[in-house]
This record gives sequence, C-alpha cells and structure tokens, in this order.
Amino acid sequence: MKTRLLYLNTHRLAAYTWQQGHLRSEGAFDNNDDGLNQFSRYLSAHAKDRFTLLANVAEEGHARENIPFLRGTDRETLIARKIGQHFQGTPLATAISLGYEKTQRKNEKLLLSALTNPAHFEPWLLRLANAEVALTGIYSLAQLGGALLKKLGLHDRRCLLLTQQDHSIRSSYLIDGQTHFSRMAPLLDSSIAGIASAFTTESGKLHQYLIGQRQIGRDESIPVFILAHPLTVPAIEKACPDTGQLNFSIIDNHTAASKISLHTLPEDNRADLLFMHMLTIAPPGQQFGNDKHRHHFRLSQVRNGLLAAGFVALVASSLYSAKQFYDAHSLREEMQALRSSEAELNQHYQEAANTLPQLGIDNDTLRQLTTQYTELTRQQALPGPAFRQISQALDQMPAIRLEGIEWRNDTTYDSTKKTAQEVTVVHGSIAVAHTDTRKLLGVFDNFVELLRAQPDVSISVLRRPVDIESGSTLRGGDGAEEGVKPHPFTIEVARRKPS
Repeated sequence: MKTRLLYLNTHRLAAYTWQQGHLRSEGAFDNNDDGLNQFSRYLSAHAKDRFTLLANVAEEGHARENIPFLRGTDRETLIARKIGQHFQGTPLATAISLGYEKTQRKNEKLLLSALTNPAHFEPWLLRLANAEVALTGIYSLAQLGGALLKKLGLHDRRCLLLTQQDHSIRSSYLIDGQTHFSRMAPLLDSSIAGIASAFTTESGKLHQYLIGQRQIGRDESIPVFILAHPLTVPAIEKACPDTGQLNFSIIDNHTAASKISLHTLPEDNRADLLFMHMLTIAPPGQQFGNDKHRHHFRLSQVRNGLLAAGFVALVASSLYSAKQFYDAHSLREEMQALRSSEAELNQHYQEAANTLPQLGIDNDTLRQLTTQYTELTRQQALPGPAFRQISQALDQMPAIRLEGIEWRNDTTYDSTKKTAQEVTVVHGSIAVAHTDTRKLLGVFDNFVELLRAQPDVSISVLRRPVDIESGSTLRGGDGAEEGVKPHPFTIEVARRKPS
C-alpha cells in the first residue's frame, strides 16, 4: 500500500507518489470531462492505495470565535452552528482550538476554517467515492505553513509567510504556528524580477490589511519569511529590503528541503513539493473532509485493524504451537532417556541376578510369597499385653486361682472386612472357705467385669464356677468340706488388635 498525494489547484489536479522522502509525479488531470475520465482510470489502477488531497485555491476563509466551556456533543453542536453562521453552504470546514481564555468563564478560542467553493471539489470527490478508494483527508496548503516553519527552526509568535505555487503567490499570517489569514494572488509575471516584485507587493498588501483589521499595530515590527529557489534569492533580497515594520528573511528552498528530509529538490520557486512532503510526515490534526468523504478510509482502517489482529493471533498461535512442539520434543527425548536408563538398569539387575543362587521358582511366585510373608509379619503379635491385662485383674481378686491359660491369634471374616483379634482362654478356680453359692458367683462376676472394663475386649464365659442351669438347685454351703472345695471356671477373652 503506497501513499499517494493529490494536489488540486484552480484549474487541474496533479497526482504524486511519496516514498521515503522522494516525490514522483504520476500525472496531471485537467478540470474537464477528459481529465476527469483519466483521473477515474488512474484511481482504478491504484484502488488499494491511500490518497490524501491537498488544495491550493483562492476560496478559503478563516474566522475566530469564542464559545463557552463545553464538552462532548454540546460542543460539537455549537461549533457546527458557528461554522454554519460563517461559512454557510460548504461541508468542507473544520475548527481548531486555540486554547482557553484566562478568565473566570474559561471561554474556548476557536479558529474556524473552510473551503468556501465546494463545487470546485465535487467532481474530484465524486470520482474518489465511485472508485471506493481510501481518502485520508482533505487539507489546505495554508494549514502547513506553521509546521514547515517549525521544522525549519523558525518560532516567531507572529509572522508572515510568502510562497509561490503554480502561477500564484500565497501570503499567510501566522500566530503561534496557526494560519489565521491566507490569500492567494495571481502571478502575472513569471520572470525572476516579476516574482521578486510580487513578493514585495503582496507582503505590503497583507501588512496593510492586518493593520486595517487591527490584528497588528501600525508601528509593530513583524518578520516575513519567503521561500525561494537558490538562483532567485539575490534578486528577491534586493527587491525586499527591511523596513521598520517588515523584516524579510529569504529561505533557500533547497536548504529547507534538506532540513525536512525531502530528497526531491524543487526545480524553481514553487513550494508545492515542500508542502506535500510536510503533509506526509506531519499532517495537521484537523482536515476539511467529513465522514462521507472518508467513509472508505474508515473501512480500510477497520479492515487493516482486523488483519493486524488476525496476524497477531496467527503469530501468537504459531509461537504457542512452537512451544508445544518444543515441549513435546523435550518429553520425547526425556522418555527416550528414561527408556535407555531402564534398559541399562534391567541389564545390571539381570547381571546381578545371574550371580545369585537360583531359587527354582519364577518371579511371580516369589513376589506372591514375599507379599504373604509381609502380611503374616504384619499380623504377628505376642501374648504379653493380653497376659498383662489378666494379671492386673488377678491382682485385684485374690480369691481367684489361675489354673491354666491359652493364647492364640484369631482372624475372622465378615461380608465387608477382615478382623484380627487375640483370644486368651483362662482356666481358673475360686477357692473361698465357708461361703455360699451366691457369694461365689459374685466373686466370679466381679472378675469378669474387671476384664470387660478393659478397652477393645469382649468376654465369653465357657464354664461357670457354679452350675446355674434351670434344672439345678441354687443353695448355700453348710459344711467345712463344702467351703474349701475349689470351683473351676473357664472364660474366653477376645482382644481386638489395633489396625
């Protein structure tokens, strides 16, 4: 996509292409049917490029206004009303803010500018719209004077700028880099002497006009800058001596081109190339085209934005894919290294296993036996804790004599889990002199309760010291022999093993 400039004057339109500081003419089109048709064909050939229109016409107006401090749509509506009051009938208008007054009301100062002959632009704008090319904006040559002087290092607050374009002299009055008034006068004599005389005449006319409008004082001194070809500088300096009110400075346009990095040097006094280059590198913030004129440019911006977003997404996805590919490659290399390490370890294991005596069983059987052994070792227990609990109970019951004790590990299964427990069978007797049967049972029950009071213990009575079945008679003892006779019993103490 190239940058193309359209330079419109009073009688024709010229097309240029700009690239890295070089301006190349691509043709001129007269303001007639034949020229307009040629222009349409030119646009069709470059429909994908962007165009900028620079106008140098006499019908250009400027006005200053003050408006209240507003924001948003209210400000836009008021500005549109002010433009309509000053420049009725033209859509080619713009407003430039000059800041705010330093008063309590803070009124905003505006410079209103307009191209007051829209009919001169209409045929060319119609061809641009029909070709659906991107028109970035419509600018006036007077808008670029301040930017050019600033680029050249000339920062006078008030000054006059005189330049030659086509067969005319443009004289502009600038304040702080903004053109407040500009007029175009025809150049009747194109000789060096005629051009020098025209610069002198036009600077004097503009000075008198500004004094009459009370924009400058009658005795105020103001600098005047004139752009000229190096060959004409001596003649112009001779024709434009300094006066009390006007101080002339002649600017060599070749030197000016070098300072603004324009590589295509002007061939004569005309400053067209300088202004077109400035339009490319430092376009003004305001332009005269409305949304209708710039419709296809807005579409191209949206299209380019979508393309840029798509490109960014593509780059991001490519980078992500590259990272994933790198990670996958790293994982494959790591997996290959692990496989190699596994193969090496298996080889070392096999070599070590070959040096050991052969067991005569395969690895699966050996693994199963090892697992069973580990489980048996885990379940292994000693009777010490169980014997200790029974001993503590016997210490509290001196009437109980221990006749025998059996201990074993017992593993029972239910439908949901496997339960391991220790089983202790206690064989004992009760030897109490001169007592009755109820007291014997009381001693026995107390012993059982002592054992049952211990945690995780369940008691089963296998044999009682006295038969208390329903068919027998419970009676007290009545003799000495009866009192010393031992009464054996057997109980089973099941102690659940902690898991």
